[in-house]
Amino acid sequence: MPSTELNISELERKFINNFQGNFPLQKRPFLAAAKQLNCSEDILIRTVKTLKNNKILSRFGPLYDAAELGGGLTLAAMSVPEERYKIITELVNAYPEVAHNYQREHKLNMWFVLATETPVEIIKILSSIEKTTGLPVYNFPKQQEFYIGLWLHLSDDGNITTVPVPHKADNKSDHEYHLDDTDRKIISVTQSGLSIEQEPYKKVANNIGISQDEVLQRLKQLLSCGIIRRIGAVPNHYKLGLTANGMTVWDVGDSKVSELGNIIGQLDFVSHSYQRPRHLPIWRYNMFAMVHGSNKDEVNEKVKQIENLLGKNCKAHETLFSTAILKKTGLRLAA
Repeated sequence: MPSTELNISELERKFINNFQGNFPLQKRPFLAAAKQLNCSEDILIRTVKTLKNNKILSRFGPLYDAAELGGGLTLAAMSVPEERYKIITELVNAYPEVAHNYQREHKLNMWFVLATETPVEIIKILSSIEKTTGLPVYNFPKQQEFYIGLWLHLSDDGNITTVPVPHKADNKSDHEYHLDDTDRKIISVTQSGLSIEQEPYKKVANNIGISQDEVLQRLKQLLSCGIIRRIGAVPNHYKLGLTANGMTVWDVGDSKVSELGNIIGQLDFVSHSYQRPRHLPIWRYNMFAMVHGSNKDEVNEKVKQIENLLGKNCKAHETLFSTAILKKTGLRLAA
C-alpha cells in the first residue's frame, strides 16, 4: 500500500523501521542506535526531533500497559444525537480519564477509551458521564486479549506494511513485580515520552532525584515484567497514509471466541484483537479486531479475509470506520 507523499529520508525510514521498540536502555541510547544505523549521534537526534516536530511520530518513549499497572481500562460507547454531538464531545473530553475518543459510523457513534487509577473507578466515571450528558453509556471491558501491537514497516519504494509484534506474554518474566513510589515517579515522568537528547534517562533521573543507573535498572525491570510493552517511536499512521481506521466487530459463538480470536489476532494487518461483552439488543458483537488501511476499499478487502476465515462461525459483522479523532492524549498515571 502506498505510505504517503511525505518526503521521508532514508535515515528517517530506517529509524522508524528499527526502533518502534527496542530503543536502547543505555546512558547514551542515541549513540548506540546511531551505530546500528551508520550515522552520528547528533544527526540521529536531529532526525528524531524532526520526525516528532513534523508529527510523523505521535510520541517517543515507553508504552505502558494500564492493566499491568493495576489501573482500570475500558472501551465505552454512546449514541449521540447529531445536534448535540459537539457539546457532548466537550463534556466527555473534559474528563482527564478519557484518553482516546473517536467518532465512528454507527448508531453508537462515539467510542472512547477510559483509563483510571483503579478498576473500581471505571464504573464511577462512566456513571458520572451518563449523569453529565444525560445519555446511556455502554461499557465494553476487555474480556480476553488476543493480540495488540502495530509495528509499521516503510519500504524504500514508498510502501507501508505491518509486521507482527511479539505478544507481551512471549517476553514477560515469570515473577510478579510490585511498583514502589520511585517506579511511579519514573512512570509519571516518562509516560508522555522521553526527551530527545544525548542522555534522556539522565534527565529523568535528575527530575526525580535518583541516579541514571537506577532509572535504567528500573525501566529494564518494568519492561521485563510487561508493565512497559515496548520503548521506542510511535509512528502517526494517519500521517504515513493509513487513514482508514476500521473497528471490525463480529458475532461468533461464545464457546469458539477464544479459538477464533487467536486466529484473527495472528493476521499481520490486525493491530488489536479482543473479546468484549455484548449489549443486546443494541449490540450483538463479542469479538473486536482493529484493521488499518490507506482507504476503505483496502480495509474492506482485509475484512473479507477475516470473514472467509471465520466462515459459518460468524453470524454477523460490521466495520465501524472512524470519521474524526475527538481526543487522543494517551494513557496517564497520576503522580
